[in-house]
Amino acid sequence: MNYEERLEIINRLQTQRQSHLISLVTSLRPNATGQIADDQVRELYEHLSRLPERPIERLDLFLCSMGGSGTTPWRIVSLLREYTREFNVLIPFKAYSAATLIALGADEIVMHPCGELGPIDPTVSNDYNPVENNTGRKLGISVEDVKAYVNFVKCTVGITHEDELVKTFEILANKVHPLALGNVERFLAQSRMVARKILRTHMREADEHIIDEIIENMASKLFFHGHPINRNEAKNDLKLKINTDLPAEIETDMWRLYESYENEMLHRQPFNPAGDLLAKARLLQQGQPPQDLVQEYDLIYACIESSRLACAYKATKRFTQSNVQGPQGLQDIIQEHTLELGWRRSPV
Repeated sequence: MNYEERLEIINRLQTQRQSHLISLVTSLRPNATGQIADDQVRELYEHLSRLPERPIERLDLFLCSMGGSGTTPWRIVSLLREYTREFNVLIPFKAYSAATLIALGADEIVMHPCGELGPIDPTVSNDYNPVENNTGRKLGISVEDVKAYVNFVKCTVGITHEDELVKTFEILANKVHPLALGNVERFLAQSRMVARKILRTHMREADEHIIDEIIENMASKLFFHGHPINRNEAKNDLKLKINTDLPAEIETDMWRLYESYENEMLHRQPFNPAGDLLAKARLLQQGQPPQDLVQEYDLIYACIESSRLACAYKATKRFTQSNVQGPQGLQDIIQEHTLELGWRRSPV
């Protein structure tokens, strides 16, 4: 199903909910995931600028993402609220981390039975992060992992003597650069600040204690960054404004719309160019002289769509497997080339 076919579902959801709907979906495809990022704010504005009036009565954001930039949610929520009196978020499937922060800015969060939110504790990445031995890839540092280490030393192990505590912190500092640990505290404070500003867009000053409780629960008390929060837990345990009483037709159309993105963005098919090239090589007849193998892919990392405009962040990549003479004889080398990358718009 492509955008033209999704348009029918988008229009039907708008009629059912008496709203204007914009979808923001980033790729969940293994090894080719997309992220919530600052450049999406500009694309969202293109959709908002095409609304029939300002402000409209109700705006729905159909949202699915594994997360991304910790500062982008505040920009997105602030921008969307400039154009509507009521802002709601529709969650058909996963809306983790930065996507959860966006959902916290909604007057109402409409969750499908398969819908999930996640904790808002950030995973920090900077130049001082530890490096994985085999790949050289920088490892992210979970804020809650650092706090859990401290709690493990002090509470579980029971180390309280000052000299022993200093030694345990020296062990941590030898594995993780002190400036990276400093970044952890800064990012945690920023995440809490962004969450508070977003919640205040629709909650009163009298609800400050509720805001404190929501932030504490979602930033610290869930313990694991990947913990999936279903709609009943979000409503009953975290006290979020969750709508679980969905008419059957809305529930069905929410899932059909998500399935369309899932199929087009290949969420259930891991991106594995090395495996594809290997399969291609096996098709060659034995004894045939070595030759370069080439495979090209069109990847979709993000889609932002409404009844007036379709925007997609796409990449065209080429992978080439070559046989190169090395010290140990012929060696296979896979090279990646990005042929095209960027946003593409298709007005209705």
